[in-house]
Amino acid sequence: MYPDPPYVLMIAGFLSAIAAGSAFNTSLQQATQTWAKNPQAGSLEDIRGLSLQLPYVGICLGVWVTLAAGIQIFGFSATAAFAISAVLTALIAWLVWRQLGVILGQLQRGGSKALDLDGL
Repeated sequence: MYPDPPYVLMIAGFLSAIAAGSAFNTSLQQATQTWAKNPQAGSLEDIRGLSLQLPYVGICLGVWVTLAAGIQIFGFSATAAFAISAVLTALIAWLVWRQLGVILGQLQRGGSKALDLDGL
């Protein structure tokens, strides 16, 4: 009567987002450590190049698939679920990427003390 929910697709999307997130973490750490050793080499905001964009797109694709599979569990068609999740994922991805730029700018201007939230 009803199609089976795509649990395998949800797990696959989640695992791919985790794997891409690990690559993103490593790339971001390496870029910031390189910048910390030589801050005059360039802007910290400029490190958001292809080495960060590629894993970030991988995270977004994994989240998109996971979210679409989750929406399908509630009875939506695959087309509607993927369309809804594409809009949500694109909006969230843009907001997170923008916030990353803001945080990197704060880090460059004020050092690690600029990000100290406990000292407030």
